[in-house]
Amino acid sequence: MGYIMNLRNMVGSRPLIMVGACVIIANTKNELLLQLRKDNNCWGLPGGSMEIGETLEQVAQRELFEETGLIANSLTLLNVYSGQDFYYKYPHGDEVYNVVAAYVCRDYKGLLKKEENEVKDLKFFDTAVLPSNISPPDLPIINEYIQKCL
Repeated sequence: MGYIMNLRNMVGSRPLIMVGACVIIANTKNELLLQLRKDNNCWGLPGGSMEIGETLEQVAQRELFEETGLIANSLTLLNVYSGQDFYYKYPHGDEVYNVVAAYVCRDYKGLLKKEENEVKDLKFFDTAVLPSNISPPDLPIINEYIQKCL
């Protein structure tokens, strides 16, 4: 059981500050890798919450591998996000205020393999035709990536 789940056992669904990281994987065609999440049926970035003792970069690397099977050879920090725009209420009722370090990765290895408990599908998308159902906490990150990096 992870750190956030241990906290949830103590505080229930009340809002928590949740620190984590996500990774924007861009292939050679500048397409973005998104995962169809099982919890909210939205497309989003690979990522998750920090465990005790991890660095943000370690969170990004671990979550990327766990959710996609890919290994980041290098990560570049895009930005750190927080505030009201990163409040999220999960479908099951848990509330969080996310603090997210977003990394860009263009140098990776491995074969795509979805994590069966959390991920319905993995797919690369052209940034001009992204799906309409993007997970709310990921949308501002993806938009900033498109504005600053393409």
